[in-house]
Order: sequence, then C-alpha cells, then structure tokens
Amino acid sequence: MSALDAVRAYDRHTGRYTTELAAAFVRFADVALGMRALDVGCGPGALAAELAGVVGATMVSAVDPSEEFVAACRLRVPGTEVRLGTAEDLPVDDRSFEAVLAQLVVQVLADAPRAVREMVRVAVPGGIVAACVWDFQGGMPLLAAYWRAAADVDPEGARRAGGDGTNQACTRGGLRQLWREAGLEEVQTGELSVSADYQGFDDAWWSFTAGRSPSGVYCRSLDKQKQTELRDEFRRRLKAPEGPFSLTARAWSVRGRAPAA
Repeated sequence: MSALDAVRAYDRHTGRYTTELAAAFVRFADVALGMRALDVGCGPGALAAELAGVVGATMVSAVDPSEEFVAACRLRVPGTEVRLGTAEDLPVDDRSFEAVLAQLVVQVLADAPRAVREMVRVAVPGGIVAACVWDFQGGMPLLAAYWRAAADVDPEGARRAGGDGTNQACTRGGLRQLWREAGLEEVQTGELSVSADYQGFDDAWWSFTAGRSPSGVYCRSLDKQKQTELRDEFRRRLKAPEGPFSLTARAWSVRGRAPAA
C-alpha cells in the first residue's frame, strides 16, 4: 500500500472522526495562543492542524512512528516540524512545550506509563499534558459492533488481536490513574462526543478490509470465508440502515499539569 493509500484508508476508518475530535480535544486541553504544542502520535495530522489553527504552525511540533504519516502530516500542516519517533522515546528536548497532547494513541502504546512520563519530560513546569482515547467499552459503535462480531465468529483470534476491550488505560479511571502515577497535578477527565457520516454499510466495512489499524490487520489475517462471516455479523450488530447513516462516538479525555520540580 502506498503512503497516499495508507492515509486514505486511515481517513475512511476512525480518521473520519478525528477533525471534529481534535477541535473538541484542544478546547478541553485549554490550548491557547502563545503556547508551543507537541502532537504525540500525530498520524496524518488532524490534531496538528487544529493546534496550528490555534497557536500557529511554527509553534507546533509532531511525532509519529510511521514514515508515511510523518510525510502526510508535513504536507497537511506546512511550517510544522514533524519528526519520526515513538511516544515512549520522544525525540524532543526536556521542557520544550507548554502543551503536549496525544489523540487516539494510548490504545496502541507498547508502554503507556513510559510514554506519559516522556510527555511530562518534554513539558515545561506547569505545562499541559493531555490525551484522549475512544471509550472501547461501548462508546464507539463502529468498533464495538466490529469486535463483538469478531468475538462471535473467531473468539480466540479476536482475543489475541486485542479486541476484547479490556485495556484499562482506555477507561476514564485508567487515564486518571496513568496521569497521577506519572506525577501530573490538577488531573481532570472529560467526555468528548463526535460524529461521522457513512455512505452506506460498504463504506463502513471497507475501512476494515484496508487493514490500516489493529482491527484492519486482524480482518486481513482471516481467510475469505471467515471475512465473510465477520462481515455478515458486523452488519447485523451495527444495525445500519440501507443508504447513508451517521454514528456518534465517545472519547474519554484527561489532562494534567507537569510538576514544577
């Protein structure tokens, strides 16, 4: 898959929610003009673009482990410094940013506590450190219907793929605990609600067959028969009407301030 195809696949999957989510997330994090901001795990750049609209592109930096997404973010947000790197080992100097944000990243981190400590490291004393993640325990209808369908047709495979929704870091309480254990102060959590439009059921299903997310990788690992079974069960559980429809999703958010010392 080319870099352009990868970005299109992401944008047709959960990426179609990210522009609206980024706007709500930046408001929640209370990012303001004059702040230097870092987008951790920037993907194609929805959050970086929103941050640039608030503080200016030259005040924004971004990091992502995917070369294709780094390239896409650079094109989407000219003037922003975008680097290749991971959340667990940010290629950024200590105390560099007044706002450090991670949108829809916690669920894919290899070591979430380490990543949050890194976010604290690169924040100035008193700087904002914030994240948001889908409510995988029922607040994201698209993924909830998909993984429940997968659990029906392939219980063991779905469990191995991480589709059981038991990542406690992706709960409101889990995020609060992560932030407090990292030494962040004035920790607050919130709830963000966003919507996305679909042309029809095939539009929703295509985003999984493209294989650009853990759910997509799992889908492409199945043989044709199992994929068909998964598709049919997903359609049943999604309860999508014929023709266009919309889905509303909920994300949990958390913010805190880096300690003074």
